[in-house]
Amino acid sequence: MERIAVEGFKGALLGEGDDGYDDARTIFNSMIDRRPGLIAQCGSVADVQAALAHAQANGLEVAIRSGGHSVAGASSIDGGIVIDMRRMNAVEVDPEAKTATVAGGATWRDFDRATQAHGLATTGGRVSSTGVAGLTLGGGSGWLEREWGFACDNLLEVEIVAADGRVVTANEDENSELFWALHGGSGNFGIATRLVFRLHNLPASTFALLAWPSEVGPELARTYRDLIEAGAPTQLGGGVAYLTGPPEPFVPEHLHNERVIGLIGVFAGTEAEMRDVLAPIYALEPQGGLTAEMPYAEIQCAIDDPPGFRNYWSASHLVSLPDEALELYCRQGEEMIVPSPSQHLLIPWGGAVADQATDWPMTHRGATWVTHPFGLWEAPGDDERGIAWTRRSVAELKPYDVGSAYLNFVADAGEDQVRASYGEENYARLSAVKSEFDPDNVFHLHHAIRPLASA
Repeated sequence: MERIAVEGFKGALLGEGDDGYDDARTIFNSMIDRRPGLIAQCGSVADVQAALAHAQANGLEVAIRSGGHSVAGASSIDGGIVIDMRRMNAVEVDPEAKTATVAGGATWRDFDRATQAHGLATTGGRVSSTGVAGLTLGGGSGWLEREWGFACDNLLEVEIVAADGRVVTANEDENSELFWALHGGSGNFGIATRLVFRLHNLPASTFALLAWPSEVGPELARTYRDLIEAGAPTQLGGGVAYLTGPPEPFVPEHLHNERVIGLIGVFAGTEAEMRDVLAPIYALEPQGGLTAEMPYAEIQCAIDDPPGFRNYWSASHLVSLPDEALELYCRQGEEMIVPSPSQHLLIPWGGAVADQATDWPMTHRGATWVTHPFGLWEAPGDDERGIAWTRRSVAELKPYDVGSAYLNFVADAGEDQVRASYGEENYARLSAVKSEFDPDNVFHLHHAIRPLASA
């Protein structure tokens, strides 16, 4: 095989047949099996520029990879070039300014471990191997979003390589319209090579994972809903989840590999404070589980999903959660594939998520609850069943939905859903930004926003 040369590129180039190619092309969702023509493993901004210039000069379609967690497979491509950012994973913390400067290929594991050393944190992904850039540019939902907002709400500055190779800095004062668009407009405008975040003090953090047989689901879900809606403090994150009982010492043997209903609790505070807030939940006498103060970085990887499974997810963003909607959610949990790593999550919003609802492009932030059918399974023979479960779970809750979605949670959002998730006014504004920084629609694989000429 003839070696491909990329002018000015100093990183590693991998093509079909090269050692390491198959590992480098593999992404989190095993349902996606693509074979890029070239994988450019970048070590610097100059490498990113060189790889992008090569793609443009040779008419290659471009995919950007950081964590590789895009459920739709936007991190890879058949035949084109993957600009692989994973070598650019540095995180620098300024404890005095309470900021973190993050390279474009860092994961939340990298981020959380660096900030934790200074007793600082911000909202990050619920799975620690998720890329910081991709999650944040799509919004950035995470366990403590009710307290600190989405990850994108904590952005202070972003550096991108635009489609024409320019290095562009965006913040509130410089390229402010681009900065606005990067708060949920996804990777439509360029390749993020540096992100600067605001950090928050976090002297203590507590995690709980409690389990009951699944028939307790309706009672637990109602109790949790009532607790949140009665004014539970925003320091409480987490949610209710149907899942397969893990074969762990803190789960009784009769629940191992069985369908269970769980309570995931993440609290910005001490164990005593959390137990006080969750007293109505503990009163339901969980049959298994753990509650403990632990470092935030450990909480962030406590329910990491293993790679290599087939993934198909979606979400419903609910105006409210009446008993009828809660009953639907619980019935859907009983229909989930078990045993499997699948989860059916019920997550409260409000708090800081709603406080900034009108500041940025996404229109779904007024939702009070999110249900997240998170389908993962191993056998291709379960594809039809798993996909149907996810789609049915969303369709059944349509009467209670706000009509738009957090697109990072959605496996197959078409143009209509993308437009609805931003609203026509915001979509037009995003299209104008797209026209300035990517007029030829080079970056179009992830919830694509069209430039004005084709919008």
